Amino acid sequence: MPGKPAAPDMPQAPRRKASVVAAVAAVALSLDILSKALVVANLTPGVPVHVIGDVLQWNLQRNPGAAWSVGTSYTIVFSLLAMVVIGVVIRIAPRLRSTWHAVAFGLLLAGASGNLGDRIFRAPGLFRGDVVDWIEVTRWYPVFNLADSSICIAAVLFVLLSLRGIHMDGSRLSGGTPAPEGATSQDPPASGGENPTSVPAEADR
Repeated sequence: MPGKPAAPDMPQAPRRKASVVAAVAAVALSLDILSKALVVANLTPGVPVHVIGDVLQWNLQRNPGAAWSVGTSYTIVFSLLAMVVIGVVIRIAPRLRSTWHAVAFGLLLAGASGNLGDRIFRAPGLFRGDVVDWIEVTRWYPVFNLADSSICIAAVLFVLLSLRGIHMDGSRLSGGTPAPEGATSQDPPASGGENPTSVPAEADR
């Protein structure tokens, strides 16, 4: 009795990327916390340590505002905004299927959490604490920290992914039509019984 014909290979749906978000956030947040602890323990406020002349310095400063000392009178507002950002990332993470979006959201989660931790646990009080900034690149650029850097890198990644047409579900616009990650498109069968040619669609990996 002839066996049943083998079913054609079906493209697998891309895996969800919540674990990538968690891993990236854990590494970036750990680095931010460790660097701030070392800076507070070893640097004196207002006494910079020259790493590369006046181009790169470690300069401990306390920042009651947002990134790069913006909005110093709205510490509580920035604390609430950081909590909203963290909640949104946690809500979105389980649905992500794009690796690079997961990396970007992980960095955003780490950046928001790192600075929020300062505002909660540092003086002068709950949700009014000063953020520890310590990286100074030239005298004309505001002092920042690794949490600020994580947020900026995440923003750049989001812009690049948008420009490339890559979506959070792992699909990418190809010829005006979203093509899911791992999917393939096939040309119409050629005359004479020739096998159709399968062309992999570009996707975020």
